[in-house]
Amino acid sequence: MAQERCRRRSSISAASGLVAVLGDPVRHSLSPAMHNAALQELGLDWVYLALRTPPGRLAAVLAGLEAVECRGLNITLPHKAEAAQLAQDLSPLAARLGAVNTLVPRTEGGWFGANTDVEGFLAPLRSCGVPWQGQQALVLGNGGSARAIVAALTELGLAAILVAGRRQQNLDLLLQACGGWAPTLEGVPWSEGHLRSALASSALVVNTTPMGMASSGDPEPAATPLGPRDLDALPEGATVYDLIYTPRPTALLQQAKARGCRTIDGLEMLVQQGAASLRLWTGQAEVPVDVMREAALGQLAVQSPAHP
Repeated sequence: MAQERCRRRSSISAASGLVAVLGDPVRHSLSPAMHNAALQELGLDWVYLALRTPPGRLAAVLAGLEAVECRGLNITLPHKAEAAQLAQDLSPLAARLGAVNTLVPRTEGGWFGANTDVEGFLAPLRSCGVPWQGQQALVLGNGGSARAIVAALTELGLAAILVAGRRQQNLDLLLQACGGWAPTLEGVPWSEGHLRSALASSALVVNTTPMGMASSGDPEPAATPLGPRDLDALPEGATVYDLIYTPRPTALLQQAKARGCRTIDGLEMLVQQGAASLRLWTGQAEVPVDVMREAALGQLAVQSPAHP
């Protein structure tokens, strides 16, 4: 169905609007398939491209795209922090995080920067029917993704947000950066005893590490940030959310599901953050999320390995 929709796409001309994702690498991005399917469904004469943008070239690329009246941009690694610095205006959330994944052209020139990662992450949690108020969440990893996840979790009314990191210095930096607006945030050493104690009281576990990703270079394809005995410590009915979606499901989610946990992978986050970006670019409140999901799944099925 997604491939048929692409074949029906109207021809691209000089009048076609341009939207794109900037990052490095972007060769295997699912975003072009996902967004072009949505643009076709909406009847917009726009085309979405993946544009490889090496480190150090973002400012020049943004200037060129502004000059050709680009309709909107997604920003992925390694440029999210730099995009926040280059944008002329930021949403409150993007300013707080210091990271932008969506740029919208301003009528007065320059770019408005937003972060839709939080909205994308929260969407499946809000639709799964779990009362998160007063619960505890454990975030695995303290890298760039973890800050956005912590920001998202603060909106769920959790009693505690724990973050486990392998490098204490990086963990301390994350806690310092988020502590002012995440009062329930605590750090957890990445050790067997501390992890299992945290897992035993966590209704939600979120993996933000690359461990288990098909393309991450792990020597063991089935590597997971948590072992079977760690997962056994989780309370009944816990939810395990892995930001990775290649392979699908990841070994972590396979093992969690076998233990009766609810599981969520990162593909739905990708779809939902993309839908939020599309709303900002088009000004339309309703966008074809189901069409975007179908297209992303179709593209994922024909490429291996895949990247965000």
